[in-house]
Amino acid sequence: MRNSFRTIQISLYCDKFICKYETKPDTVMTQKSVSDLRVKILSALADPIRLEILEYLGDGERCVCEILPAFQRSQSTISKHLNILYEANILERKVEGKRTVYRIKDPEVFDLIRMVDSLALKHIIQLAEAGRILEKSLYNRS
Repeated sequence: MRNSFRTIQISLYCDKFICKYETKPDTVMTQKSVSDLRVKILSALADPIRLEILEYLGDGERCVCEILPAFQRSQSTISKHLNILYEANILERKVEGKRTVYRIKDPEVFDLIRMVDSLALKHIIQLAEAGRILEKSLYNRS
């Protein structure tokens, strides 16, 4: 009889990650599942308030009672955003009596945000250069 722990196989093929993860003979994590996880994480990061929350939590764990006043939004709005980040496995949450405390689960999320910042900066630089070229062409025609 085989162990219940199986193998994890990850490979890069034609610029697509293919991941198979087996826990039981009939359970396989497919490419669609990996894509779904990517979408869940990236969607959670695709909101300015959630990005600000992550920045705020970058200094360490915080109680919801500290997070709420920092954002001047309704309790339900902040709770919704915190839950989205939690469900995407970006935040950890623990309940301490009446307090709920959140913290960043994996600081690598900030590496991802820095990569996006780098892409955005490259795009801004390209747009600025295009603007300079356009401006020169407009002034040369006069």
